[in-house]
Amino acid sequence: MGAKNGAIKLVAGNSNRALSEAIGAYLAVPLCKAVVRRFADMEIFVEIQENVRGSDVFVLQSTSFPANDHLMELLIIIDALRRASARRITAVVPYFGYARQDRKPAARTPISAKLVANLITHAGADRVMTVDLHAGQIQGFFDIPTDNLYASPVMVRDIRERFDLAKVMVVSPDVGGVVRARGLAKRINAPLAIIDKRRERAGESEVMNVIGDVEGHTCILVDDIVDSGGTLVNAADALLEKGATEVYAYISHGVLSGGAVARITASRLKELVITDSIQPTEAVRVARNIRVLSIATLIGEAIGRTATEESVSSLFD
Repeated sequence: MGAKNGAIKLVAGNSNRALSEAIGAYLAVPLCKAVVRRFADMEIFVEIQENVRGSDVFVLQSTSFPANDHLMELLIIIDALRRASARRITAVVPYFGYARQDRKPAARTPISAKLVANLITHAGADRVMTVDLHAGQIQGFFDIPTDNLYASPVMVRDIRERFDLAKVMVVSPDVGGVVRARGLAKRINAPLAIIDKRRERAGESEVMNVIGDVEGHTCILVDDIVDSGGTLVNAADALLEKGATEVYAYISHGVLSGGAVARITASRLKELVITDSIQPTEAVRVARNIRVLSIATLIGEAIGRTATEESVSSLFD
């Protein structure tokens, strides 16, 4: 595939090589030859081994664990491309790390999402593409065009294939995620319930109440990030106690840190479905109730439309 004003080049960092290769396969564009390695003291070295002068370059890199290493890889790759005279550089960041630090929750705390936006911009990116930002207003942290893609079309397709929609109820695991859950519920014409929870400290949550009648329904929890898994486990317990027949979860980004996989596996959650925006670990791949959906086609199509100056938003109409 060629761009409107130059050849498409795909450059992959080390965060999610499998997803990058799948995107390249969808676009029929091989990944650009590049070296992204470490010196002995763990400094990052990048060398682009193909001519990219005048090219429309897409850098594929999630800023997932280890977040700081993968962020620095992204910044250094962008700098290398800018100095190699790439015509346009798009940072494709399927999982945008630091997005949960999007405001000041207390005195003397940072807004790290804004800092990361500044770093990507000043490194030389001309455009950013990401998937299911934790907070939509992060798009405004960038002074360059930013496309926030949604995994919901991939999830909706999977839900339609696997469930009797007449028995499905979509559930938001907290009040803050209502807009996201309502959007998916509207797509499948399902009712909506909300979990009212109180978070006592970071990484822990206590479910307080279920808003909505879930009795006799197959409940599908919808959120953007699953980290410790505590919210999902508690929400599943609360829904089952209120008469739900089964509880599933569809989450865009499977951070799954610490003992999250074991927690999910031991829970009453029937199945957790995540995307491959973050490369699944071996523990995730073998877990009995965790399944991964690929968003390579979604990102690939968005890259193709960006390169040919076509509408990206129409993907989600």
